[in-house]
Amino acid sequence: MRIPFQPHRRQLVHAALLALGLSSTLAWAQAWPTRPINLIVPFPAGGTTDVLARALADRLSQSLGQPVVVESKPGAGATLGADYVAKARPDGYTLLMGAVHHTIATSVYKKLPYDFQKDLAPVSTVAMVPNVLVVNAALTPARNVAELVALAKSAPAKLAYGSNGNGTAQHLIGTQFQASTGTELLHVPYKGSGPLTTDLLGGQIALSFDTITPVLQHIQGGKLRALAVTTAKRSSVLPEVPTLEEAGLQGFDIGTWFGVLAPAATPKEVIARLNAEMVKIIQSPDFAKRMQAIGAEPLGGTPEQMARQIADETTRFARLVKDGKVVIE
Repeated sequence: MRIPFQPHRRQLVHAALLALGLSSTLAWAQAWPTRPINLIVPFPAGGTTDVLARALADRLSQSLGQPVVVESKPGAGATLGADYVAKARPDGYTLLMGAVHHTIATSVYKKLPYDFQKDLAPVSTVAMVPNVLVVNAALTPARNVAELVALAKSAPAKLAYGSNGNGTAQHLIGTQFQASTGTELLHVPYKGSGPLTTDLLGGQIALSFDTITPVLQHIQGGKLRALAVTTAKRSSVLPEVPTLEEAGLQGFDIGTWFGVLAPAATPKEVIARLNAEMVKIIQSPDFAKRMQAIGAEPLGGTPEQMARQIADETTRFARLVKDGKVVIE
C-alpha cells in the first residue's frame, strides 16, 4: 500500500536539504582559499590604487597561504574594473580594490552596467589618501592658490588639469574648484595616476588634483609644487601645505579612500575571513609605517561600516555632481 507523502515530511526533507547545503557551504568556506586570488585594480600600474593593492596583497598572501595577484583593468573612470568584478563568480577568488571614485561614478554616468551598492559586497576599507593641488614647478609660476586663480583667469580654458578619468574624485574636485573660483580650466582625463603624473612632469598638463602618493616624491624633489590639500585637515606627510579652505576656498573636504569589495553573492564566511585578515594587516605597525611613507592613513573596519560609508557618500556626491552638472553619457 502506498503511503501518502505528508506535508510535514516535505518540510523535514526541505530542512534537511537546507542544512546539508549550509553545512557544505560552511565547509567550503572554511577550506577557502585553495588557489590564487585575483585583486583587480581599476587603474593602470603606478598609481595610488596599485601601490595600496600591492602592499595589501603581499601581506594577504602570507596570511591566507595563497598568492594574491594584483591585476590591472583600467578604463572608464574605474568602472570597467568594477563591472568585471561585479560579474565575476562569487567564490572569493576575484576581488576589487575599490575607491571613492565608484561612489561618484554612480551619479556621473547615466548608464552603468552594474549597481555599485547591490552588485558588490564591501569587505573593508584600507586607507584614505588626501588629494593635493599640484602644479608643474618649471612651467607654472603660481606659488599659491591665489596666484593660480589669477593665472587661470588671465587665460580661460588654457590651463590644463589632469584627472584619473571622467567621474573620478580628481575630476569632481577640479569642477568644484572652477565653480568656487570663477575660473575655466581644460580637463584632460587619463586612465590613472601613472600616465597623468608622467604628463604633468613633462609639461603636457599644468596641474592636477591627484592623491598625494604618486606625486609625493616629485614634490619633495622640487619638480612639482604643492599648493593645497583638498581635505579639511592638513596632511601629516605635507604639514606645511595649507588646506584649500585655509587658502580661501570654502566647502572642500574630499579625500580618496580605498577598500576591498567582492561580488555580491560571495559567501558571508569568506567575507568574514577576508575582513578579519585584512583588519589585522591594516592595524599592524609595519603596514601603518608603510602607509605613512606614501601619505596614506590606514582605516580598516567592518563590512557594515564600509557599506554605510558608500551609501552616505553616494548621496553626498550626487548633490555635488548635480551642482557641477558633471554627466557622462
